[in-house]
Amino acid sequence: MQSQYGSATVSRVIDIDPFALPLKLLFPNATLDALAPAREALAGTHLDWANGAVLLAVQSHLIRFGGKTILIDACVGEHKPRPARPEWHQRKATSYMARLAAAGCTPDDVDIVMCTHLHADHVGWNTRLDSGRWVPTFANARYLMNQTEIDYRAKEAAARPEADHGSFKDSVLPVIERGLVKTVQAGDEIVDGGTILALPGHAPGQIGLEIAVGKDERLLFCGDAIHSPLQVFQPDWSSAFCHDGGLAVATRRALLERCAAERLRLVPNHLRGPSMHVHDRSGSFVPTFET
Repeated sequence: MQSQYGSATVSRVIDIDPFALPLKLLFPNATLDALAPAREALAGTHLDWANGAVLLAVQSHLIRFGGKTILIDACVGEHKPRPARPEWHQRKATSYMARLAAAGCTPDDVDIVMCTHLHADHVGWNTRLDSGRWVPTFANARYLMNQTEIDYRAKEAAARPEADHGSFKDSVLPVIERGLVKTVQAGDEIVDGGTILALPGHAPGQIGLEIAVGKDERLLFCGDAIHSPLQVFQPDWSSAFCHDGGLAVATRRALLERCAAERLRLVPNHLRGPSMHVHDRSGSFVPTFET
């Protein structure tokens, strides 16, 4: 699951695939009828049409670029107490670390862990359980987070420790306390040719990463600004898990317009595939997928 884009090598490190969610649970305003014109493009890989389920991947993107090894988002993790979602609860002996190794990387090789946002399925492998304590998995890395996102999640966890499955306490706070977190904001260049973008809406301080991999090619890692290609066809569908659905729509539409106009290669975190391009067809967006 490795792709070469100009000067960047990108590997998908899978934690869970497929991760199926009922269409109406993920996108409360969705209907299968609205997706009928896109059925051929979506059915099978991105949508279980018969069962009305959206098919996602829970994964990290491992990028070797600019002399650095960057891990974008850290999935669900192991041994995490997640009783509200049984398939995430107290997982063990998963294949995530083996898949990281298969990509030619050990945890100590990672220079940067970029957290697009701080939801439980994006931060789990930030830490691992060691003698009953949560310790950083990527001990040599700087963990990049947005301060708005940290502040919101800290306040949320203080008010309700069970918020977002308790992930702030076991997967974010330990790396903050170890002094491994560096806060970033839009416009920051984290590596030569790699720039942070602001993508608020799904989460208050969600960020993305744009990297210039060649003269005419750029990649844009957009976290959960787009969960699924369904939202390319239907940009006004925000997820049930979005902090601000209206802002998420505005962010997504601006992102799609830019990607179509500038031919950016788009990499949503949960995409079941390496990447996609977006095309504007008379005011409607259409994706094409890298295979």
